Amino acid sequence: MTRETSAAPTGEGSILKGGTILVTGGTGSFGKMFTRHLLKHYQPRRLIIFSRDELKQHEMRMAGFNGPQMRYFIGDVRDKDRLRRAMRGVDVVVHAAALKQVPACEYNPMEAVQTNVNGARNIIDAAIDTGVKKVLALSTDKAVNPVNLYGATKLVAEKLFIQSNAYSGGDGTMFSCVRYGNVVGSRGSVIPVFAKQRASGKITITDPRMTRFWLTLAQGVKFVADTINVMHGGEIFIPKIPSMNIMDLAMAVAPECDVDVIGIRPGEKLHELLVGEDEARHTLELEEMFVIQPAHPWWSKSNFADGRPLPDGFKYDSNSNDEWLDMEELRQFVDTVEHEGDEDHDPVRASVDIAGGRGGGAGGTSVTVAHNRADSRDVRDTIR
Repeated sequence: MTRETSAAPTGEGSILKGGTILVTGGTGSFGKMFTRHLLKHYQPRRLIIFSRDELKQHEMRMAGFNGPQMRYFIGDVRDKDRLRRAMRGVDVVVHAAALKQVPACEYNPMEAVQTNVNGARNIIDAAIDTGVKKVLALSTDKAVNPVNLYGATKLVAEKLFIQSNAYSGGDGTMFSCVRYGNVVGSRGSVIPVFAKQRASGKITITDPRMTRFWLTLAQGVKFVADTINVMHGGEIFIPKIPSMNIMDLAMAVAPECDVDVIGIRPGEKLHELLVGEDEARHTLELEEMFVIQPAHPWWSKSNFADGRPLPDGFKYDSNSNDEWLDMEELRQFVDTVEHEGDEDHDPVRASVDIAGGRGGGAGGTSVTVAHNRADSRDVRDTIR
């Protein structure tokens, strides 16, 4: 089974241009930014926001997302019949709905499975039944070697989406995943928390050794849109993005504040892992991303022929990453995050200006973001 797909990065030739797009969990941080990006750069014929909260849909509509192409569907990914009806005539589904808070998933495990695992199966069944062309599911670094229930449910969801290409057949629905780490500036992320704590003169961190990959909402939505255009079905796409240390970020957000170290929370890792050693054996490296290929007979080795195999023992984690943000770039990122909700904010421009277009952009001015890790350690020593 081989599939042909368009490689057009934006605009003409893209399935998103003039198509019908459905976004599950579309009233969340990602969904709103993704909606703005599609309306500005792709002009879809219909853009369906599928979510279960009528108040958030009303607020999103009142915030200006009320053009003639917008549709708001009340529904839950746990309800297969509702999904099947919502997906009639849809070209592309972006699956962003999930229970994402680690403590909430630990305390409510059955609910996490119902939404993150059973919901994924419902998306798959409804998409195949209604003839959706492409489905892209959002995943997380926590799906790699999971240590908490949230990560375990997302690992199962990844497996379901990738293997479901075997059910859809050679000319049926294509299923792929995007996997990235914490999205800075989204609800519950660390910058809004630090900014709120700043007024008290003290901020809290869990461990000064902690590192994270850095991805803004703007980069995330652009990467998702770009991968929809190049997906064959079966891949897991991982953007190449820089790392940062939590203490560096604390200094960038609140340089005058005291730091209270409270200890790592249950289910939390010191470092993010986006490509594990076992996965690396069938992963290709491209200029802007890694592509994990499915180990299945229906996958064509001619896909991403310009990709380079990874060396033995390779892993892509936030601690051994060779691209690090310095203090000035961190401050630029913080400023970008604080303005991502502005009416005139352009996600494409932001993702090109910051970190050299990292996040899957095609083209754009290259900006070097790699830094000697010793420099970052020197900064952290100064903070302490």
